[in-house]
Amino acid sequence: MKLAILGATGGVGSALVTQAIERGDDVTAVVRSPERLPAGVRGVRMDFATATGPEPLGPAFAGAHAVLCALGPRSRAEAGVMTSAIRLVLPAMRTADVRRLVVVSAVPVPTVPSPERPDPPSRDPEEGFIMRNVLGPIVRKAFWDSYLDLAEMEDLVRASDRAWTIVRPPRLLNKPLTGRYRTRVGANVRGGRSIPRADVAHFLLATIDRPETVGQTVGIAT
Repeated sequence: MKLAILGATGGVGSALVTQAIERGDDVTAVVRSPERLPAGVRGVRMDFATATGPEPLGPAFAGAHAVLCALGPRSRAEAGVMTSAIRLVLPAMRTADVRRLVVVSAVPVPTVPSPERPDPPSRDPEEGFIMRNVLGPIVRKAFWDSYLDLAEMEDLVRASDRAWTIVRPPRLLNKPLTGRYRTRVGANVRGGRSIPRADVAHFLLATIDRPETVGQTVGIAT
């Protein structure tokens, strides 16, 4: 399978590249710094924080079966990069006739306002007491701008004509792949607090050929 992976030198993205190559996929990585890619991985240079058009994505998307987006801001100053990126990714996918899109979002997004969802629920019913009353407010305050960005990105993905899946993990850990995690279509995983980045990558690859996830958000956690 030919895949285009965005954010391929980040935590989830680098795990995606490694696992995709191990299973025999043909990978093109879209990254800010192709020189950071493992030897032998084909790279296309693009910085979505400064890009002005989708043209550099053409070679990466040509002939691809799916686009996997594991982008994220390098700092709080880059909040907005996900919305900017998806505005370029979607037209580039149409031009290249790539249908399948799988993107990484985050657990708090269902309670974050966006242009298409200005009045979301005030709380996630799947949150436990500690997350809802202690950890959740702290996390939302610290990363609010990034969550606003992800919420608007999700709006654009949902409104698109691509065969999309949005994956919402909780806190990401730098731990080895376990292959043992829970998923839930249409909602977050009850009580899910964390998951290894490698497990998120594992699910992103697995969900490419799962038609029940097309047009759906999927919660994932250990």
